[in-house]
Amino acid sequence: MESTRVDTAGLPTAPALEPLLPGGAIRAGGTYAVPESVLLAMTMLQAASAAGAWCAVVGVPSFGVEAAAAAGIDLERLVLVPDPGDQWLAVTAAMADVAQIVLTRPLGRVVPGDVARLSARLRQRGGALVALGSWPGADVTLRVTASTWSGIGQGHGHLTERRATVTATGRAGAMRPISTELLLPAADGAVRAATVAPVALPGGGSGVSDISVGSGGSVGSGVAGVAGVERGDERGMRPVAVAS
Repeated sequence: MESTRVDTAGLPTAPALEPLLPGGAIRAGGTYAVPESVLLAMTMLQAASAAGAWCAVVGVPSFGVEAAAAAGIDLERLVLVPDPGDQWLAVTAAMADVAQIVLTRPLGRVVPGDVARLSARLRQRGGALVALGSWPGADVTLRVTASTWSGIGQGHGHLTERRATVTATGRAGAMRPISTELLLPAADGAVRAATVAPVALPGGGSGVSDISVGSGGSVGSGVAGVAGVERGDERGMRPVAVAS
């Protein structure tokens, strides 16, 4: 397993995440916290896995192997420990010896001494840790601060893609908050930078039908509306969001 490690100061990183990370890459020896999104945490593993690195997932039973394969993670170099019980920290430390990136869900209190020892092991082995939840002293914390699902039309259809605002913050104000918009996921299941994709509206103009989702994951009943703007004898049309 060690012979396939990727020995670089900056680990291979998905292009969608580069604007959010100092130096544009996951740092070897770094610790990262992703409090809510399993898909966002999974994206932290994708590029390193595609480059041939071993990855490990500890204490995340909801981590889907089919979704991981679709995201480009090499399942032959993926170690899964869905339920480590009360030994999750010891298992995480052991995985740091053999995996380039370890994704773990903290299942108990993490004391500063344990964090320091694990961080030292990561630096020694040239790996990185991604915590699905809070992590004391994390170098970077990535949060989904807003999101909008698209795909629902006039009372019919199905959700196709999620446009999310992801904000990165550093420990103790070490970096200014940085935000970017991602498709999390896009219609094809990939995670990438969001781009404006207008659709035609009756009478000209463009707009997008969507459903607003708060950072906690609750879905609101939003629809796209159209407001008229009069300019002399002309009437322009612009899309506006109308939410209850």
